[in-house]
Amino acid sequence: MDNNKVVENIYLLVIVTLISVLQNAFFANKVEKECKPKNTQHTSAFERVTCANRNCMDLYPTFLAVMWCAGLCLSQAPAAFAGIIYLVVRQKYFVGYLGQTSQSTPGYLFGKRILSFLFLMCIVGILNYLLTRYFGSNYKEYVDLFTNAASALLLIP
Repeated sequence: MDNNKVVENIYLLVIVTLISVLQNAFFANKVEKECKPKNTQHTSAFERVTCANRNCMDLYPTFLAVMWCAGLCLSQAPAAFAGIIYLVVRQKYFVGYLGQTSQSTPGYLFGKRILSFLFLMCIVGILNYLLTRYFGSNYKEYVDLFTNAASALLLIP
């Protein structure tokens, strides 16, 4: 397999990964700004921003793993689309957490739904591979059609 073919199969996933790195830098910058000593005590804003950052970082490896697995095992376009939506939701969660923690709940629940969708894509991709390998039945075209249609449903709150 030549390098152009490999890049063609993963470039959308790479773009989403790089955007997520920029988002992590934004989160770190917010924590750093709140960390600057205005007074000797940590404020409630500092507590909220560090908690929101920690929560986002806890799920970050899971997000990357399921997005990449879904993109490689099944289809990169729906996986990358779900990844972009997840990053938007994670931003909403982070900003909502800075206001009041109750404002972050919709972002948290929506993010769980997107991670579940990516996980399901991984499972379907692996099952399709096993069916193809051991039984000669390739359902990739049907699965791709369904996955592309289902990824648009992620936009429904």
